[in-house]
Amino acid sequence: MVFKPQRKIPATYMRGGTSKGVFFRLKDLPEACQQPGAARDNLFLRVIGSPDPYGAHIDGMGGATSSTSKCVILSKSSQPDHDVDYLYGQVSIDSAFVDWSGNCGNLSTAAGAFAIHAGLVDPERVPENGTCVVRIWQANIGKTIIAHVPISQGQVQETGDFELDGVAFPAAEIVLEFVDPVNDEDSIFPTGNLVDELEVQGVGKFPATLIKAGIPTVFVNAHDMGYSGTELREAINSDSAALEQLESVRVAGALRMGLIKTPEEAITRQHTPKLVFVAPPKDYQSSSGRTIKADEIELLVRALSMGKLHHAMMGTAAIAIATAAAIPGTLVNLAADNIEGDQVTFGHPSGTLKVGVHVIQEAGEWCVTKAIMSRSARVLMDGVVCIPDSAI
Repeated sequence: MVFKPQRKIPATYMRGGTSKGVFFRLKDLPEACQQPGAARDNLFLRVIGSPDPYGAHIDGMGGATSSTSKCVILSKSSQPDHDVDYLYGQVSIDSAFVDWSGNCGNLSTAAGAFAIHAGLVDPERVPENGTCVVRIWQANIGKTIIAHVPISQGQVQETGDFELDGVAFPAAEIVLEFVDPVNDEDSIFPTGNLVDELEVQGVGKFPATLIKAGIPTVFVNAHDMGYSGTELREAINSDSAALEQLESVRVAGALRMGLIKTPEEAITRQHTPKLVFVAPPKDYQSSSGRTIKADEIELLVRALSMGKLHHAMMGTAAIAIATAAAIPGTLVNLAADNIEGDQVTFGHPSGTLKVGVHVIQEAGEWCVTKAIMSRSARVLMDGVVCIPDSAI
């Protein structure tokens, strides 16, 4: 039997914020993969190494976590006044599924840097030294993201002294602006309530704040889930029974938000909504061993992504957290003791994160005009990714 050689596809492996992913230019993909569909999904699954019954991604570029099982496609923008279109795929680890339902806020940072690296930004807009403002169209959710990317000698500056909790080494700071992060046709609170009551078999009846800002998110109180809000990954991810219960809470929230019509649909919508539990600030030890003092933060937050507790914080969920914190009466606002102002600093498993947000109330409806946060990004490897020709 004759076996074909592997197919080589130009790709760049990048860290963005506390995530990693494989980045492609649309025009570099095999022709069958340049359109949405099974061929593209199969390509990304094989690149990452999914589905993997061993949960290790040994035979792929993934890292067997929700933070490292990601692929991105960039192309010249089809939208006026934008530089690039950015499409994000969250690849399941143990099933043959790519979720296109949301954005990755962390990799949005890398999208701005990659756009310049890949020659997708007009050279006239890239200064010799200074900051390049990259106008990104987030194609999954139809929203604008502005990345302020530092430039040195005409190239993306990747090294620097900006430190981000959850990332081991410092790098150059990239400021992200998420413009109007709520869809025009959506209400921030899809049920019309700041707090709803959910009832979940095996968990009980408890309050929840259901919000669409950055990414659809279900907020619950940590103590209602049996937690303190200071837990690290191992305390939750090693408990399969707890993870099943938490997933049932997420599904109940998704149903109430109208994101799915039946519980069975949740398997095809693993990326959204996120489940986040909150608690008032208290001292705790982060995953790096650093003690986070209660007076450093305004609340504690723990977020689940793709069925597991996230090691730090998803960028899109951070927008939801900041938005909910700024609106009086939500569970997040109450946990932060009715925070006032346009920014919030919260504690997550790896440390702390500060997010700025501008919310206004018009005709009784809450609106978010902008969310701002700082992240960093850098190229880890640049070249080609190899997959068996039969994969697509």
